Amino acid sequence: MAHAAPRTRGAIERGGTTDLFSGKVHRAAVVALPVVLGLVYGYWAAANRRYGGPITGWNFLFGFLTGLVFAVVLMALLTLAPKLRRELHAAVWAAFCGIAVGFLFSQSGGSVLRATALGLVVTAGVFAAMFYRFYTQEDAQGHRLR
Repeated sequence: MAHAAPRTRGAIERGGTTDLFSGKVHRAAVVALPVVLGLVYGYWAAANRRYGGPITGWNFLFGFLTGLVFAVVLMALLTLAPKLRRELHAAVWAAFCGIAVGFLFSQSGGSVLRATALGLVVTAGVFAAMFYRFYTQEDAQGHRLR
């Protein structure tokens, strides 16, 4: 039979979860995560745009600039969006995700209407998920529960 590991009185009174990483690691992740995701997104957009052909200088530049814009917008979103009310917070994340998916689809040669429709479907789904998440994580006055 399994038993819970014993904890000290201080650990019991503090409650919460154990943070495995230091504050320095968390601060580095705020920059590193958007940069890595921007590189992946830029490579993906460039690969969609070249249709399996050779990599050219213009294709590389397009992928780099796309990734740079994605990373900068994501950093701004991670910084500014938590200060918004839950409805606007969810709408901003939904718009970001919908635009990102629609843009990737448009680079693969699909029509503008199909890219728009896909972007709107993704936006609606992300808005529903994010609104639910933020709604369940705030009290009646809009303060985040921590």
